[in-house]
Amino acid sequence: MEEQPVANGTTMVCVPSHPLIKHWISVLRNEQTPCATFKNAMAELGRLLIYEASRDWLPVVNGEIRTPMGVATVEFVDPHEPIMIVPILRAGLALAEHASSVLPATRTYHLGMRRDEMTLEPSLYLNKLPDKFQEGSHILLIDPMLATGGTVIAAVDLLKDRGVEDKQIKVISAIAAPPALRKLSQKYPGLHVYTGIVDPILNEKGFIVPGLGDAGDRSFGT
Repeated sequence: MEEQPVANGTTMVCVPSHPLIKHWISVLRNEQTPCATFKNAMAELGRLLIYEASRDWLPVVNGEIRTPMGVATVEFVDPHEPIMIVPILRAGLALAEHASSVLPATRTYHLGMRRDEMTLEPSLYLNKLPDKFQEGSHILLIDPMLATGGTVIAAVDLLKDRGVEDKQIKVISAIAAPPALRKLSQKYPGLHVYTGIVDPILNEKGFIVPGLGDAGDRSFGT
């Protein structure tokens, strides 16, 4: 795995070098990719990024079980400590689609945010977070496009308001850009971001370039 530390902070940006991740990023980038294929590619990319992000991070329990041939010492992911999945609607739904097939125990809480096309500032229209997260919770925040950073910062703020510490959060994104990563580094040092690729710039409308376009519109055909 390639790890790209961001300047002016201690946020760690992890860009896994797996060829399947590069493949699905390439499918997502192609403007000719149809809606159904795009949504499937986003889900497959999410599966791989969640797998990488959960490495050495999941709560486990040890014990012994009897096999047909004898007794084995085993290790399970603790089913009593589900991983909290927080997708940011709309496109976060596609990236988080396969979370429950990767992780043995999950609980999902939805956040709905939209970005103003003029100011580029986010506004919240749906909040299904609990009033308080259980102490020690592990949370995967799913935001496919980390562009200006406004949306992901607002989402992390909501998690922090509910007693969550930086080390309990990992951010999953398809594509990230330096402005968002710098903001995360400055405000939330210690946070980990797992992304398929880091693109260099934003255009005047706040879209990542070369990017993949509007992830929500392309996932749901709107």
